[in-house]
Amino acid sequence: MKAFTYLEDKKMSLRESERPRAKDDSAVVKIVSAAICGTDLRTYRFGSERIAAPRIIGHEACGVIQEIGKNVIGFKPGDRVMTVPAIGCGHCRWCRTGATNMCENLRTIGFDFDGTFAEYMEIPAEAFFRGNVLKIDEVVSTDVAVIVEPAACCLNGQSFLKIGPEDSVFIFGAGFIGCVHAELALIQGAKRVIIADISGSRLKIVEGLLPDVSIIDTMKVDVVEYVREMTMGDGADVIITAAPSGAAHISALAIAAKRARISLFGGIPGEGMGFLNSNTIHYKELSIFGSHASTVAQNKKVLSWVTDGTFNLKKYISVKFPLDKIQDAFESLKSEAMLKVLISP
Repeated sequence: MKAFTYLEDKKMSLRESERPRAKDDSAVVKIVSAAICGTDLRTYRFGSERIAAPRIIGHEACGVIQEIGKNVIGFKPGDRVMTVPAIGCGHCRWCRTGATNMCENLRTIGFDFDGTFAEYMEIPAEAFFRGNVLKIDEVVSTDVAVIVEPAACCLNGQSFLKIGPEDSVFIFGAGFIGCVHAELALIQGAKRVIIADISGSRLKIVEGLLPDVSIIDTMKVDVVEYVREMTMGDGADVIITAAPSGAAHISALAIAAKRARISLFGGIPGEGMGFLNSNTIHYKELSIFGSHASTVAQNKKVLSWVTDGTFNLKKYISVKFPLDKIQDAFESLKSEAMLKVLISP
């Protein structure tokens, strides 16, 4: 089968790989649709110390079970499923409290197991044991099911922020993740939601997709002054940095209201040090949160919203490439017109 593989020289190549076979406690799915996320793009550009080559990468996908082990209960060939990629051990202190994404022994599809950028993928036994395999309702399209998981990561990021009706929410980054954060804030009843970006063309796209969200071009508008005027000097109650930018971290503190909550959602390439002024955090009594991956419960929540029509993720899908054009797909993400790019084996 064809598989997009991370190699020893930190490069990636589409090459022939042996098709996986189901073991007694695992299953094999035919990948119908997969998606490229920001982590995949960083790995494509810079490599990753977390991945031991060779490894088939990718972790956002929807597939149909082709083969299933005799010990796997509750699933059968023909079932359409998605897998929550971050799989906890089930035994450590974090797994016992439900924070499986913080597992001391976390293993992730596309990093520790072969991933989704292939014609077929083995769903490991651990995923079934920990409940990380979810069936997809027939009303949910395959392409939409693919992007439930990154939306659940946003839900995890907002779980710390306690967004409510009186909150003004400011988001740095107008990509797919920034848009999902904006919609989640609206679902939770935020009074005002603003998205800022340096790309005017991307903001134009987002303006058409999210009419209830204010749009700020940071190349034209002074963010600090804008927020000061908008909030009558108070500052933003919630700030989310949905962009890999240290400058966004600095600006987040500058626009924060007293006792604001800040999610440093977008990772920064490299060490990511030296962007936060601890005195500002101290005197404003700011709360700063990190965010990593998502839990099964959060994926189920987003999937339920997609199923009942609360959350429309389909509008964010920009284009779909065949697997043999996957490098073109990665290159396309440099375009400011792309929000979410899918792969079809």
